[in-house]
Amino acid sequence: MKTATRVGVFGLLGSGNLGNDGSLEAVLGYLRAEHPEAVVDVLCGGPEAVTARFGIPATRLHWNRAEYRTASRAGAIASKGLGKLVDVFRTAAWVRRHDVVIVPGMGVLEATLPLRPWGFPYSLFLLCASGRLLGTRVALVSVGAAEIGNRPTRALVRWSARLAAYRSYRDAQSRDAMRAMGVDTARDEVYPDLAFSLPTPQASAPSDSPGTVCVGVMDFHGGNDDRARADEIHRRYLDGTIRFVRALVEDGRPIRLLTGDQCDVAVVDAILDAVDSPLITAAEPSSLADLMKEMAAADTVVAVRYHNLICALKTGTPVLALSYAAKSDALMDRMGLGAYCHPAREVDADRLLEQFRALEKRSAELRQTLTERNQAAAQQLADQFAALTAAMFPTTDHTHTPRKA
Repeated sequence: MKTATRVGVFGLLGSGNLGNDGSLEAVLGYLRAEHPEAVVDVLCGGPEAVTARFGIPATRLHWNRAEYRTASRAGAIASKGLGKLVDVFRTAAWVRRHDVVIVPGMGVLEATLPLRPWGFPYSLFLLCASGRLLGTRVALVSVGAAEIGNRPTRALVRWSARLAAYRSYRDAQSRDAMRAMGVDTARDEVYPDLAFSLPTPQASAPSDSPGTVCVGVMDFHGGNDDRARADEIHRRYLDGTIRFVRALVEDGRPIRLLTGDQCDVAVVDAILDAVDSPLITAAEPSSLADLMKEMAAADTVVAVRYHNLICALKTGTPVLALSYAAKSDALMDRMGLGAYCHPAREVDADRLLEQFRALEKRSAELRQTLTERNQAAAQQLADQFAALTAAMFPTTDHTHTPRKA
């Protein structure tokens, strides 16, 4: 009797980041459509949230429950050190139980936001090394990557990629970055972000009068190389965003503030405190589907977080990107909106307003462009899932049927 394929999914999932959970949702959709016999569970940051939402078993990523708290006392530091050792055996034991492990999307091979080497990079290395040693195939699927300067982080990321059985990237520059860091990418392919495979809500019909502007915010302090001026970067980003929102309110535009992670709520509160107007409201999205519903009903979107941009692009809503990393610029260029990027580290409210008005003037044209680009992305992701099945489930009898986006 043939046994069911045991599939593990790994990542910082269930921890409040909507983009990461959207990537998980996309992979679960693929598994349910193409491999319904598979037995699936997750090793992640927020197991309770994952189980509650998706109805699948989940295990905590770290033995030390205080992994993401700053350790200052000797006892806390010792506990963290012990946790790193225990996680070697916990990760290996979890990997051993599976035939395949999938790391779904996310920027797992980059450090464009603050990141310590002994945090997630170490966890990813343990996963990939365990897979290689124990004969479990590990797939990095449509992941993001960027060249990393910090040597320990760079080494852990490089070896994680080398040890994986399958790699694909969400943009060409991610593949180029891994090649530059010493990974052989000759067989690696580039596909769109996994979130482009999620269902798309029906967009609202455009109205003759100016409508709602969705402003996606982020608790942004720069990246790994910006730690020395993190507070200054955050202040400039927040001040520029507040000035921009105030200018739109003065023009009579309704504003809908959106988050992409639990930590972004502080930025929403700061904007609401600074601009007191009934025209400003704040949503409480709990998924990428919630974000897409908000954006589908809007005239225009201005956003920072990568997956907020994807949600706007996927719904066909013209979007202006406050870009904090090259991945945002690449995404916008790929979808035909490369001219509408603004640096998140140097927000100039006047210039941002000019770009916003130029974007709105081309709204009808850009909506058509996005319709065409989204159709292409859907086909490319169908090809990605077919390639993943061929590489990771070689003994599975299957007939691939492209899924509707």
